[in-house]
Amino acid sequence: MTNWLIKLLPLTVLFAIGTIVPPSNAQIQGNDDRLITIESDTQSADNITGVVTALGNVRIVYPSRGMVATSRQAQYFSKEALLILSGDVDVVQEDGNTISAESITYNLDDERAEANPSSGQQVQSTLLLNQNSSPQTPLTP
Repeated sequence: MTNWLIKLLPLTVLFAIGTIVPPSNAQIQGNDDRLITIESDTQSADNITGVVTALGNVRIVYPSRGMVATSRQAQYFSKEALLILSGDVDVVQEDGNTISAESITYNLDDERAEANPSSGQQVQSTLLLNQNSSPQTPLTP
């Protein structure tokens, strides 16, 4: 099994969703909507299973989605296009929306997320609702 483990503090891995790639100036400067940056205390990747695991002080930046997430652990399953964050997960979007949970599973293909709380707790979200610029006219009989 091909497996690598690097222990550096902090460690950054840049990858395009579906393929692990080393960072380059072109990728960093480019506007690739698949580019995600992961920083953590340790990271491992298995090229056979396609699973990347980040542990400790995880910080994920997903620029094309305007999202920054932090957690204790993150796993990216390239074959399933799933990103699973666990342990004190906080996600902040540039539009001001936030969500806090014990774990969040994000399906990158469907762009759908499922958040789960710790036992006996709740998931907390803060959403900025879009306001309609024109006043609504009440319905009349």
